[in-house]
Amino acid sequence: MKAPKKENLPSKVCIVCGRPFTWRKKWEKVWEEVKYCSKKCSSKK
Repeated sequence: MKAPKKENLPSKVCIVCGRPFTWRKKWEKVWEEVKYCSKKCSSKK
């Protein structure tokens, strides 16, 4: 099975910096809970 193309991945906007970020494999099971694009933004809450 092929991996989906990057442009077909879901995306969200970081609530701290306002930048868009796309789905990552490590967020597969918790994608609905992801709010921040990085650890740096999650520490700025």
